[in-house]
Amino acid sequence: MRYVISLIFVLAALWLAVSGVYKPLLFGLGAGSIALVVWLSLRMDVVGIEHNPGLYFPKLFAYWGWLVGQIISANIHVAKRVLSPKGIRPHIIEVPVPQHTAVSRVTYANSCTLTPGTVTLDITPERMRVHALDDVSAQGLMSQEMAQKILWLESQSGNPRVTQNQTESAS
Repeated sequence: MRYVISLIFVLAALWLAVSGVYKPLLFGLGAGSIALVVWLSLRMDVVGIEHNPGLYFPKLFAYWGWLVGQIISANIHVAKRVLSPKGIRPHIIEVPVPQHTAVSRVTYANSCTLTPGTVTLDITPERMRVHALDDVSAQGLMSQEMAQKILWLESQSGNPRVTQNQTESAS
């Protein structure tokens, strides 16, 4: 039950932060949206310790801020490539996926796809196949900076599964 409550609070805070309009009708629509998402999450059985938004919530703002910076930077890079296409050299690369939970792996794949110049094609627990627009976009992923940020987000969450998996892999 505490996971449901934390999900409601996280969704409400996110909705209030993103909405920017505070009128009775919109409060009602926001509450309805939150109720629908919570109901769907319960039906899909994705509310629990691994999917507890309360574990990730404090760190998410730092990650989102970093990700927005990456998206802006990548947008500028892609715009330069569009205006001067001689540097475009699309190719597919494979990068390791060091995350321990499915939620973190999906966050990694989605973050990669949100960043212009790269699109996640396939993900397994060990590797991710990505289409990169050029060598610079590929190098950004090969540097593993995004993967490390998500590992930081995952490991700092207090998730006992992550701590247990990290302990097992260190042995």
